[in-house]
Amino acid sequence: MTIEPDNDLPPSPAHEPARRSGSIVLVLLVAGAIVAAAVAFMTLGRAQAQPYILGLLALLAMVGLFNLFAFAAGIVRFADRIADDPIMRPIADHAFDGLAVTDSRGHVVYANAAYLALTGAATPQDARPVERVFIGNPDVSEAVFRLLKAAREGKRQQEEVRVAGSDGMQGRWLRMRVRPLGRSKREIKFAVWSIADITRDRERQEDVFQELQHAIEYLDHAPCGFFSVNAAGNLVYVNATLANWLDYDLAEIGNGGLKLTDVVSGDGASLLTSIVPVPGEVKTEVFDIDLRMRGGKTMPVRLYHKLAFGADGVPGASRTLVISRARDERLDPQRAAEVRFMRFFDHTPMAIATVDKAGAVVRANARFAKLAQNLDDDGGVSKSILASVNDRDRGRLVAAINQAAEGHGDIAPVEAMLKGTGERWGQFFVTAVEGEENDSEAAIVYMLETTERRRLESQINQAQKMETVGQLAGGIAHDFNNVLSAIMMANDFLLNAHKPTDPSFQDIMQIKQNATRAATLVRQLLAFSRKQTLRPQVLDLREALSDVDRLLKRLIGEKVALEIQHGRDLWPVKADLSQFEQVIVNLAVNARDAMPDGGRLTVRTANVSAEEAGKLSYKGMPPADYVRIDVSDTGTGIAADIVDKIFEPFFSTKDVGKGTGLGLSTVYGIVKQTGGFVYVDSEAGRGTSFRIFLPRHHAEQEVQPEAAVNGAAKEQPEAKRAADLTGQGTILLVEDEDGLRSLNARGLRSRGYSVIEAANGVEAMEALEEKNGAVDLVVSDVVMPEMDGPTLLKAMRARNPDLKIIFVSGYAEDAFDKSVLRDDEQFAFLPKPFALSALVEKVKQTMAPG
Repeated sequence: MTIEPDNDLPPSPAHEPARRSGSIVLVLLVAGAIVAAAVAFMTLGRAQAQPYILGLLALLAMVGLFNLFAFAAGIVRFADRIADDPIMRPIADHAFDGLAVTDSRGHVVYANAAYLALTGAATPQDARPVERVFIGNPDVSEAVFRLLKAAREGKRQQEEVRVAGSDGMQGRWLRMRVRPLGRSKREIKFAVWSIADITRDRERQEDVFQELQHAIEYLDHAPCGFFSVNAAGNLVYVNATLANWLDYDLAEIGNGGLKLTDVVSGDGASLLTSIVPVPGEVKTEVFDIDLRMRGGKTMPVRLYHKLAFGADGVPGASRTLVISRARDERLDPQRAAEVRFMRFFDHTPMAIATVDKAGAVVRANARFAKLAQNLDDDGGVSKSILASVNDRDRGRLVAAINQAAEGHGDIAPVEAMLKGTGERWGQFFVTAVEGEENDSEAAIVYMLETTERRRLESQINQAQKMETVGQLAGGIAHDFNNVLSAIMMANDFLLNAHKPTDPSFQDIMQIKQNATRAATLVRQLLAFSRKQTLRPQVLDLREALSDVDRLLKRLIGEKVALEIQHGRDLWPVKADLSQFEQVIVNLAVNARDAMPDGGRLTVRTANVSAEEAGKLSYKGMPPADYVRIDVSDTGTGIAADIVDKIFEPFFSTKDVGKGTGLGLSTVYGIVKQTGGFVYVDSEAGRGTSFRIFLPRHHAEQEVQPEAAVNGAAKEQPEAKRAADLTGQGTILLVEDEDGLRSLNARGLRSRGYSVIEAANGVEAMEALEEKNGAVDLVVSDVVMPEMDGPTLLKAMRARNPDLKIIFVSGYAEDAFDKSVLRDDEQFAFLPKPFALSALVEKVKQTMAPG
């Protein structure tokens, strides 16, 4: 049973009721007479006109009463006289379909002969409405109900039903329709019903269906395979032969469970979807590809792929004939060679195409077809190889093709940027086509995509550049530390020699403040080069961030809202607390500067398991347990062309004088030196997110949690600093910087120590021999000519195993080579630059017994 609703209200002109006949002149005369009588009565006066008025009213009442009796008797009719229409009546009476007209109450006011015959009525007076004809027939009652509902709502409706019953209508198919008469819902007073016997039409349809079933059965068991695929790449039909070849269940394929890419090996599916659309045309292409069976094996086939395009260029479902070529491989050596070549041609990882002089593709393999689809911005297919190349590099590829067309050899490869989403690169190798004198094929073009290779080269170059800059920064920082140590030491002597009331005391303090500021910049350089001295400790990031919360609010100001969100059950990490706070502060300051009009700064923490880390797209970070810290803002973001440079030292987008360019490089260095990773995700105008991954700390891996790195002497617990920093003993001071060595010696002598000076390790060994090893303490630089600090310590310990030593260096404690030392070697460390008080305090602490 089918339903075809139709809401079109206006009836066709052939069914409009006949219009009433009359004369407008007669109407005007009657109205004029009544008005004239009224005017005459007004001139006569009320008393004289009263009899005449009563007489006129009585006359009008008699006329009205007469018309009522005449209408009841049928003498006068006010309804439309459709039956008297000389055109409508014969058309309706002799219509092939049964027609009936019902009024608003459902009564039949007209029925033609065909309707009477179909409903079994003998005379027009016996005509019954449709609902009464089929009353009690359950197969038809639902359809009739829907037709009646549509008639009441002023809608058109159609139903096709099978009538089973007596009265000569056994096994018949009827098409019943209803439509209203009237131009609007208010004017609808009648409904036209039509009934047509469509039994023969149905029988012809069933015959056609049976023939179609026979054709499908033959197609399913034909010796060739057939399939159809829609524009979305889904297999909508596969015959039984092909399903058997592929070892699939036919029902499984018929339910839309497979795509074209599931049954076509390699990039072969791209060949079938790479046909250039031509609106209104039907194209048939021949392809030699491999189909993939359920178990993963492949079979060579030849496809005759037929595809029709609509007027708008949209492709319909394909119709494809599949011929197995496995038999050819066994029986015909020449065809077997052809099959092997085509399989090699389509499965090579290099995109290959032959082109004419204009760059139009004549033939191509599957890899090239896939590349052309991926590079097309609209998802279509381009037939020109030049369309896959960026406009900037297109001229070089055109020149190479022209050289090949002229028969030149040894054409240099063309490295070009490819079009499409993202930055992609390809290397084109162009060769001439031998023996071709026409313009159909001018050159063979081989293309290898080099995007990944260039990305790796860029990463290696960036890593090498960062490493080189780090080494340079570390070397500069070491030299600066020596200079700053001398400045700070001399400044301490001046402060000791001047009272606060002296006029020059403030100038000396200014020197000290600037020297301290310079030392901070040097520490940032050392942080970037990962040679800064760190004091790692086990941290709970909740507590660490809560301590820095107030500082952040003061730094970012009132325009920026701060939000800190912690994950559940955060794992501990091991890091230098002050340096971790420095990382958060630097990122917060950068975020504040990126939101001049205000915004939101969000700090989030979460655990990242090794499994989750392995799924992340961040390169260079091995799978492991991490604690993740995200610092996100809603600021201006970072442009894509500079995002790779933000961690470089002295690189800054701020105005001159508003930034040192060391903030993010310091963040990078501290995180790397802690063993973590830092990445940035940013979009111009949408904000920036820095993602820091710090390795999870496992307490069971701690062997000596209180010991210093590499066997260094344990730090004494912080106590109240002793006021007396004087002492006694012999100190061997080894320093290759003459000025710094003399200042350090002067400072130690001023505290009561006996100092022996040496410019390098060789002189230090000679001085030790002169004293027969009777030296209480050695204070030595790490990096020196001829003999460095670790080598000097090893030689001196061989002479005096109990000798105490303090290393001083501008590098971090773990940045110099200790390979010559034993793992349990004991020493103390003092990072440069240091003040006089720090030096004498370290000396007294190290020389203390115990």
